Amino acid sequence: MIENTQEFAREIRKLCLKMVYEAKASHIGGALSLADILAVLYCRILNVDSSNPQMGNRDRLLLSKGHTCTCLYAALALKGFFDLELLNSYTQDGSIFISHASHMVPGVEFSTGSLGHALSVGCGIALASKRKKEAYKTYVIVSDGELDEGSNWESILFAPQHKLNNLILIIDYNKIQSLGAVKEVINLDPLGKKFDAFNWEVCEIDGHDHNAIYDAINSFKENEKPKVIVANTIKGKGVDFMENKLLWHYRSPSEAEYIDAINKINSK
Repeated sequence: MIENTQEFAREIRKLCLKMVYEAKASHIGGALSLADILAVLYCRILNVDSSNPQMGNRDRLLLSKGHTCTCLYAALALKGFFDLELLNSYTQDGSIFISHASHMVPGVEFSTGSLGHALSVGCGIALASKRKKEAYKTYVIVSDGELDEGSNWESILFAPQHKLNNLILIIDYNKIQSLGAVKEVINLDPLGKKFDAFNWEVCEIDGHDHNAIYDAINSFKENEKPKVIVANTIKGKGVDFMENKLLWHYRSPSEAEYIDAINKINSK
């Protein structure tokens, strides 16, 4: 099993590309921007057990941006939750590996795809954990675009009110959403200051720096505040012709583009 986070992230990216290419699917740009974060979480942070996915004291990870499920499926396969070969059935009729994150897949906590809901559910899980005096943590990963959803801001108010210091929110801030640049659709800046004003503990990092991701999670203070990491990322990270391009929110690569993308990732 791969333990090196850089190698883990590289394999996540290759598996994402393979799934999207073979299924003629979409959302590869947002999957690639998230690969480094998931690599650090699954290799160095999360208390999970692939042989016992429902272990009671496991950390919970909810991927709110469920349309980038290829990244989560790849990470879980690499972690041993199921056989890698099963990813070949992605989006096929009858497959549990559908095109938005499905709780039918071992290791997936919550089915997502309708944006703006996972943080609310994560708040509920974190609150239940505190009331039961259980030690696990709840991690929620959201996209920047779905912060346009009012349900997220209700949750952002709710979490500090209930002192959910066992909740860690990670924002994949790649600055491109479905219809264009985030700053042109609904500008979120200054994002970190907004969370600070809402009484969260905030850390802003380079979301592709593995040490920064690890250090951010482990440097949060022992206080009553929920935690948020604003992870500045690049949509399409790792494949230069996909980076910072809205096109790759929708398109699947051609055969030539797929081969080129795999070669670029292997060369890094």
